[in-house]
Amino acid sequence: MYPIGIFSKMNRVTTKTLRYYDEIDLLKPAYIDELSGYRYYTSHELTRINRIIALKQMGLSLTDIKSIIDDSKGIDVFLKMKEKELIERIQSESDKLLSVRNYQKRLKGERIMNYNPVIKSLPQVIVASMRTVVDSYNSYFTVVPKMGEEMNRLGAVCAEPAYCFNMYHDKEYKTENIDVEVCESVVDYCQDSDMVKFKKIETVDTALCIFHKGPYEGFREAYAFAYEWIEDNEYEVVGLARESYIDGIWNKESGAEWLTEIQIPVKKK
Repeated sequence: MYPIGIFSKMNRVTTKTLRYYDEIDLLKPAYIDELSGYRYYTSHELTRINRIIALKQMGLSLTDIKSIIDDSKGIDVFLKMKEKELIERIQSESDKLLSVRNYQKRLKGERIMNYNPVIKSLPQVIVASMRTVVDSYNSYFTVVPKMGEEMNRLGAVCAEPAYCFNMYHDKEYKTENIDVEVCESVVDYCQDSDMVKFKKIETVDTALCIFHKGPYEGFREAYAFAYEWIEDNEYEVVGLARESYIDGIWNKESGAEWLTEIQIPVKKK
């Protein structure tokens, strides 16, 4: 038998910790002297303390260890869950490290950082939709009001908060002959017309989102930044890009004050 002091040194565990393990019924000594109260351990407890230490080093709590230490199948299931958790944590931290390094790379290249990319989800919405081909971005100033008039005629009610966005069906960035789908979030479906259709757009779990402040002619720079960021951070595009209009000609006098959020559905490669 090993006295508690020797057992403590052998396993590099304090005597206070060993007493606590005894109190919570995690590791009981083989024998306790009735007169002195001194604890003694055997080789059987050596095996158990080593297992406890190993599980602690894997990040398991004492509560978890106590619940599974005597159940080999339980340990296997629990460790598989822990493995999955650690893999996800490592991936998350790796993504953060990659973002930091790419940000540093742009700073070293003395690029002006006008955009702050964020990954977030996009909600499921019912929309009034109008798909058309426009000559240029300036065409929106006449096309969108006509869509609004048609929505009013059909009795469509816009959702709150407002979510008005365009989706682009072209496979490249274009400044003319743009195949665009104008969408306005509504509270419910209405009867379709030749101009406006009603449909549901499902949730997007992950989308790269950046804010662009200024006239629409500046979108080229915003998209260039967004797609470079997607590539640098090991994402890939999995859906149509959106432009969500927050401030514009309807509430701001100056084009410099227009605010648009570019939203691009993505997933990790």
